Amino acid sequence: MQVNGIVVSTGIAFGHALNITTQPQPLDLRLLPLSSIETEKKSLNTAISKLIKYLQDCQQRVCPSCDNFQLIDADILLLEDDELLTDMQQHIVQYRVSAAVAIDRTFNDQAQVIAEMADPYLANRSQDILLLGQRLITILQGANQHDLSKLSQDTILLADDLTPADFAMLPLEFIKGIVLESGGLTSHTAILARSAGIPALLNCPWSSQDGHITDGSPLILDGMSGVLYINPTPTELASLQLKQAHHLEQQQALMTYKDILSQTRDGHPLILRANVGSLNDISSLMQVGAEGIGLFRTEFLLMNAKALPDENQQYKLYSEAMHALSGQMLSIRTFDVGADKEIPCLHQHTEDNPALGVRGIRYSLQHPEMFMVQIKAILRAASHGQIRLMFPMVSQLEELQQALELIEQAKQQLREQGARFGSVEYGIVVETPAAVLALASMLPYLDFVSIGSNDLTQYTLAADRTNPKLVSSYPTLSPAVIRLIAMTISDCQEANVKVCLCGELAGNEHVLPLLMGMGLNELSINPSNLLAVKSRIINGNYHTFLQHAQLVKQLKTNAAIDEAIKKFNLDN
Repeated sequence: MQVNGIVVSTGIAFGHALNITTQPQPLDLRLLPLSSIETEKKSLNTAISKLIKYLQDCQQRVCPSCDNFQLIDADILLLEDDELLTDMQQHIVQYRVSAAVAIDRTFNDQAQVIAEMADPYLANRSQDILLLGQRLITILQGANQHDLSKLSQDTILLADDLTPADFAMLPLEFIKGIVLESGGLTSHTAILARSAGIPALLNCPWSSQDGHITDGSPLILDGMSGVLYINPTPTELASLQLKQAHHLEQQQALMTYKDILSQTRDGHPLILRANVGSLNDISSLMQVGAEGIGLFRTEFLLMNAKALPDENQQYKLYSEAMHALSGQMLSIRTFDVGADKEIPCLHQHTEDNPALGVRGIRYSLQHPEMFMVQIKAILRAASHGQIRLMFPMVSQLEELQQALELIEQAKQQLREQGARFGSVEYGIVVETPAAVLALASMLPYLDFVSIGSNDLTQYTLAADRTNPKLVSSYPTLSPAVIRLIAMTISDCQEANVKVCLCGELAGNEHVLPLLMGMGLNELSINPSNLLAVKSRIINGNYHTFLQHAQLVKQLKTNAAIDEAIKKFNLDN
């Protein structure tokens, strides 16, 4: 039997089924006698305390600098919210319902508000809130958390969803795969599974199958094709074992490129740097031979922070990043706040159309105090090594000039304080057609330009790339996007300014010949894709890449571009 799901972490896993879904008892909707109100309020307080204690115990099992620690901390902060507790207690008193009903209604109300947001990234967060509410109800009803510490065989977990705390308690040496019935591409579980290198499927309706999956049943998770095999046949088993062996062989073969110079057979170099969101990500860069960081997404530091990190906290973090890189380049993007990034500690206002609202450099310029704190921290860290500073979503010269004026003010404040600081290179992230058209006026102020292909594609085609109904009709590589990338590269070359690309497009080894042939100096890639791209460079010929790019730039349809790229990779 086969069930399809959405791949969020690739690989092939073999193991035995373990269902860790806890089904809460049905809610009792009867009115409470007045004499029971105080008892229910105390039960609510006790359940919250127990869950907080469980989450704190889970936190002790992970390092404070990793994503998992911060995600668990976010759940703890929500449970410690006095306003949330008051809402649930008032619900018990006003409607004379049990604590479980009050939890269910309050958490559902909060999740509904988030789910109705236009941005799919934020809407997916509603699942995390619902899941936390369900965990609180199960504790209230006396259910125990699953104890996985005694696992001793290869296991594929089956669940509705997993909290960050659940993930922290997993014995990862035995967890070979994760299959969830819910969750989204940007959910906590997806992030953590990819980070841990565990094959995972989301939105996989495994429990609705005719044959119930009993614990211990043999399973195969094909995280390449998005299929869960239940009680696989000998033929399926043999086929997938070969597929896994081939995949592992490919991964191992790529490691041979780690220490080889990133240049084509005919001697044309291309710098490969990495995209990261935390100090924890930096530790993996040396394993793939990245030449430093091409994009440090600093807003990730704010996602679950209780308050905006002050100047010294940010200085310490950027300095630690510099130390971990051992002198290699650190490219820091200033806080890219807004649109798909909800930052609780900033108390952002709701916007009708956040993707076209106060985001990126617009937010920084409207909040100069916050911007100056970050700039001063970065300038101080620059005294320890190479730092490039880039501003997101700049679309006109005035925005760049305002940002540079604030930087001069930050430098003057540091001088007055007697603080040591270094010099940095300045750049912008080109993410809109307006930025491309206005680029020539901004280049005299810049040392480099980074093309953010994800947003450039979205704003050029006016199509949300996370909307599955639009993906096939509005692909990443369209004639319009290729033309804008070519215009950006041409303007940078004329002004002798370095140009790189840092979107998901950079991690596609099949597109590498086109991008390199168009004249990019550098790519910044997710570490997991870096070696595959590097192997394509090393085994390629720059002269043929140039010819390929000239051909593709002249094509008029999406289909023609796709076909040309496929043919080139088959022939070369």
